[in-house]
Amino acid sequence: MYVKRHMESVIDNALKQYKTVLLTGPRQVGKTSLLKHKYDKNYEYLTFDDINQLRLATEDPILFMQQHKDKTIFDEVQYVPTLFPTIKLEIDKYDIYGRYLMTGSQAFHLMKNITESLAGRIAIRELLGLSLREKFDINFTKPFLSERSYFDERKSHLKKYDQLWYHIHRGSFPRLIDENMDWEAFMSDYVKTYIGRDVRDIVNVGDELAFSKFMIAVAARSGEMLIYSHIADETGVSVNTIKRWVSILVTSGLVYLLEPYNSNILNRIVKTPKLYFLDTGLLAYLTRWTSAEALKNGARAGHVFETFIMSEIIKSYKNAGYINLPFSYYRDKEKNEIDLIIEKDDVLYPIEIKMTANPQKRMVTAFAQLDKLPHKKRGLGAIICQYEHMIYIKDDVVSIPVEYI
Repeated sequence: MYVKRHMESVIDNALKQYKTVLLTGPRQVGKTSLLKHKYDKNYEYLTFDDINQLRLATEDPILFMQQHKDKTIFDEVQYVPTLFPTIKLEIDKYDIYGRYLMTGSQAFHLMKNITESLAGRIAIRELLGLSLREKFDINFTKPFLSERSYFDERKSHLKKYDQLWYHIHRGSFPRLIDENMDWEAFMSDYVKTYIGRDVRDIVNVGDELAFSKFMIAVAARSGEMLIYSHIADETGVSVNTIKRWVSILVTSGLVYLLEPYNSNILNRIVKTPKLYFLDTGLLAYLTRWTSAEALKNGARAGHVFETFIMSEIIKSYKNAGYINLPFSYYRDKEKNEIDLIIEKDDVLYPIEIKMTANPQKRMVTAFAQLDKLPHKKRGLGAIICQYEHMIYIKDDVVSIPVEYI
């Protein structure tokens, strides 16, 4: 069953402005399904999983491209990085926009070759797993922002998110929409394929067992500040190796690093990023939470809830075509903390994420720290929590349920 993706309109716009569009993202998030469902009538489709196509493109890229002069979808282009210079020569011959559509799992060498060969000729957009908006067929595509105008418009598209923790535990991979799909088997195969193919393609990982242990250690720390030495101590791997492996997870689209707010004025701010897994189902599998109920009642439930909300907010921006996300967080040496700051036009919107169903004023006392920043204005703050209704707990702070993301 195909679920309509909000990224479709973003790709449509990119095809009108660029000669080539690359859709990247983690494995199994639906890149190929999106392009085949939306563009199959107007584009020839081929995949470099096909050994014959791969061999020809690698051994004789000029002949290969001569056979594909019309609009074509190239799937899994990370396997043919040497093809990009020839693609450049071909698209420069003709003033045709939207000529090639490509998919590729994020990889260092893929992005490096594209940057060198197709700069200015290609639009790169990142697709993540299904958002709750997409799962519940909500036709609202604006990125989340704690503004009254946003809430007024979002209110007209509200649907109750039933079985929220089922969706948190199940995760966002499209194949798991089918309730008959074995969750544990899917996740096990996913991790094996990811380490066995993607990680090996990116960097030579000599000890796959150590990398698996590293992924578990990272998943267990989702929603926390990233302390490389702690992960190194737990896994028995050097700090430099941990840094390299974290960058692999980030580049693969499995993990997001939320950087601290950068200000020379507030020099008491910590400099360490926070780490978030982008799929809570994969997080639950790696940390051995085998059911939604166990996950909801577990010791890490608050961090998992925060991770899930962050992932949904990130998806709302990615699905709207944002490349650079306007996100940061605040924490100082006195342990004042703001989970998320969204910046727009020099206005800082502070967000607190709580699993509670009882939002309190004391949860947002740190918001006032932003008033110390010159040339910045503090916007409407928000607590995203499990209270069922939207209410103002202060004149400048609103509590909202998950349905408003």
